[in-house]
Amino acid sequence: MLPVVIIAGLHSDARRAAVDRLLAAVPGSLALHHDLSEVADGAVTRVVRDSTGVTGSGAAPLVNDCACCALREDLVPELERLAGSGLCSLAVVELWDSVEPRSMAEVISRHADERVRVAGVVTAVDPALVLAYLGSGDDLAEAGLATAATDQRTVGDTWARQLEYAPVLVLAEGEEAADPADHALLGQLHPTARRISLDDPDFPRLAAAGFDPEAAASRQHPACALLPQEADEHGVATLVWQHRRPFHPGRLYTALEDLACAAARSRGRFWLADRPDTLLSWDAAGGALCVDNAGPWLAALPDAAWEMVPPVRRAAAALDWHPEHGDRGQHLVFVSPGLDAEGLRALLDSCVLTDDEYAGGPGSWRSLSGAFDELLDPVS
Repeated sequence: MLPVVIIAGLHSDARRAAVDRLLAAVPGSLALHHDLSEVADGAVTRVVRDSTGVTGSGAAPLVNDCACCALREDLVPELERLAGSGLCSLAVVELWDSVEPRSMAEVISRHADERVRVAGVVTAVDPALVLAYLGSGDDLAEAGLATAATDQRTVGDTWARQLEYAPVLVLAEGEEAADPADHALLGQLHPTARRISLDDPDFPRLAAAGFDPEAAASRQHPACALLPQEADEHGVATLVWQHRRPFHPGRLYTALEDLACAAARSRGRFWLADRPDTLLSWDAAGGALCVDNAGPWLAALPDAAWEMVPPVRRAAAALDWHPEHGDRGQHLVFVSPGLDAEGLRALLDSCVLTDDEYAGGPGSWRSLSGAFDELLDPVS
């Protein structure tokens, strides 16, 4: 069986250094990289190399004008070819700048044959650049990093997902030395990750120590995500805000801009009074906010439907069950240098239902302003 380690990250110098480190440390290892920089001209170039240099290259045709689709169609056959050759001890997949590791890990796990397995996912980080990338609201297209004409992601939200998905973060210092605040921010953004220096002799072992894509996906789902805890270190703070009452849709909508810009990164789950059965996800970075429908709360499902819910989500709901609202609740986390935690807490508190509004009950809540209707129910 061929083990595959995925190395991701927008910090290209750090990413390349991590790949080179694995190639030098593991005899018989090969790296595959699909260069999407010329995708606007219809070209996707595949490069294969070992510790001595390039051993092969080729072109992958575009699929549906989507570079990531071309990558998916080309990567799995290449990995299966390497596995069949018996000459490769470790395949290192170096993702292009804005390609997210989750999509590639799931493609390999679902579509490659039994000879190929994902052994690890690593995001390479230059600690001094974490805040600059996280705080960037630039569209990937503006930065020349889009993978398709329809790619509407920003630098900040893409970097946040790359960072928070990987169980291992390899730290590769660049020209500018990181300070304690940079490391504090990194630790608060992803406290459960194993952070390890590029020069640590344990890095090659930890990079391929094992990976479960299904468990990783569960950790990203807003209903059971392992969100950061409260912290305050070197001027970087994390606010965890929880509340049982639903948000007033009108007041929350009015506060969205201030809330989105209040922290370098915020995420979590919430519920609106006029949509009591809908679990909503909150995902913000660089001042750009995405609010999305993440399916029903478990409390809104009939008992028979619970058997179709993953055990990890049922366990998460049970740990936070409320006798009246079930698993419905607000759980938002804000991480940033210079965070105004008290002001942010007061703004969030002002957006939940007042005593009089809450006393009206679910029947009256549904008649409140449908401020999120256009955002959550776009007309096709």
